[in-house]
Amino acid sequence: MECLDSGPPYALLLVVLSRIPISHYLLAFVIIALVSLYNFLELHFFQDAFTGFRGCSIGLTYSSSSPIYNGVVSKCKVLHGRYLATPWLSSPHLQTCFLNFFGRPPVFSYRRQLFHASDGGTIALDWLMKSDVTAGARRMHNSISKDDTTPIVVVIPGLTSDSASSYLKHLAFYTAKSGCNVVVSNHRGLGGVSITSDCFYNAGWTEDLRVVIGYLHKEYPKAPLFAVGTSIGANILVKYLGEEEDRTPLAGAVAVCNPWDLLIGDRFICRRLVQKFYDRALTVGLQGYAQLHEPRYSQLANWEGIKKSRSIRDFDNHATCLVGKFETVDTYYRRCSSSCYVGSVSVPLLCISALDDPVCTAEAIPWDECRANPNIVLATAQHGGHLAFFEGLTASNLWWVRAVNDYLGVLHSSHHMHVEKVQSAITTFNLLIIVMGTVIGR
Repeated sequence: MECLDSGPPYALLLVVLSRIPISHYLLAFVIIALVSLYNFLELHFFQDAFTGFRGCSIGLTYSSSSPIYNGVVSKCKVLHGRYLATPWLSSPHLQTCFLNFFGRPPVFSYRRQLFHASDGGTIALDWLMKSDVTAGARRMHNSISKDDTTPIVVVIPGLTSDSASSYLKHLAFYTAKSGCNVVVSNHRGLGGVSITSDCFYNAGWTEDLRVVIGYLHKEYPKAPLFAVGTSIGANILVKYLGEEEDRTPLAGAVAVCNPWDLLIGDRFICRRLVQKFYDRALTVGLQGYAQLHEPRYSQLANWEGIKKSRSIRDFDNHATCLVGKFETVDTYYRRCSSSCYVGSVSVPLLCISALDDPVCTAEAIPWDECRANPNIVLATAQHGGHLAFFEGLTASNLWWVRAVNDYLGVLHSSHHMHVEKVQSAITTFNLLIIVMGTVIGR
C-alpha cells in the first residue's frame, strides 16, 4: 500500500479525491441537483407523505362577532375540511403551470351576449345556464324570464383571461351544475371582441362591473346576484364592493387569489428568478392583448415601449398609466389596490388564497382588516398555487371551485344574503304606506 504520510496536505487531499470513483461524484451531483430542484420548485411531496397524505386544514380568519362566519361559513363542509394537493403536482409552480398549459376543463359551449356600455365600449357576456349542464336536458336558446328566481353568478376573470380559460370553465361548469346561471363578464378587448372605445380595463377598473351588475339586476330583479372574482378580477371585485358599500345589489361575493396590494405584488414578482418567470409570462400575455388592439394602443400609449416591455411594470408604464391617466406606475398601483377598500365591504364576502401562491404573495393579504370586518371571512390554504388547487390523483377537480359553490349554496339558503340599501328602503317605505293606509281606513 502506498504511503501517504509525507507531502503537502493539499497534494495528499488531491490524491485521496482522485481515488474516489467517478460514479460517486456523479451520484453526489445528482443528489445535490435534485435537492436544489426540490427547493427551487417549493415541492412539498415529502411533507405530505410524512402527514400520511391527509392534507392541511384551511385557516379561517374572521371577526369574533361575524354573522357571516356563524351563520354561513361555519356550515360549509369544504372550508372545514382539509386540502391535499394532487401528489404529482405537489408544488405551487407545477400546479400553476399545469393549470395554464393543460387544465383539463369541462367541455361545453357558452351563449354569447354583447353588452354595449354608454361610452361605446363592448363587453362580451358569456352565459352558461343550469339547464345547459343538467343531465338529459335539451339545450334551449330562450332567454331567462324576468320572474326567474334562479341565482345568477357573475364571474370576473383574471389578467388577460377570458371565459375560455381552463379555471373559468371549471368554475362555470360546476357552478351551473350546482343550480345557478353563470355569466362570465369578459374584460374589454378579450373573449374575441374588439375594442370599440378609447377605454381599456385595468386592475382597478370597476365601472364595467358596476354597469353589468346594474344591468343584470334590472333585467332579472327576482334573481339573487352573486359575484366571483379571480386574481385581478378579485381585486376589481373587492374594490367595487368597497366603493359601493351597501348600495350594491349583490347578495354575496367570493374573491379568489386576490393580489390585494399591487405595490407589494410588484416588488414580489421581480424578487426571485422563479417569480421573474411569471412576470415575463404575464408581460407576454399583456403584449399579446395589446397586439390585438394595436390601432388603439398606438394612438393612446407608447407603442414602442409596449413592444420592448420586459415586465408588467414596464407595460404599465408605457400603456396602462398613459391610457388610464395615472401619473406614475406606483400611483396606479396605490389607487387600484383593493386592500384599501376592505373596511368598507358591506356584502358577505369569502376570500380564498393559497399561502404558496407564486403570483399573488401572501405578504399582501390584509389580515387585520379582514378580521375587523364582520362581513368578511378569509380562508387560506397552505398550498394550491395560483388559481389551481388541483386535488385527487387525476387532478380533475379544483378545490377552490368546490369551496366557492359550497359557500354560495349555504349563503343562498340562509337569511344572511345582502339586500341593497335602496331596495330595502323602498320596501320599508311601501310597508309603512300600507300600515298608514290601514290605520286611516279604520
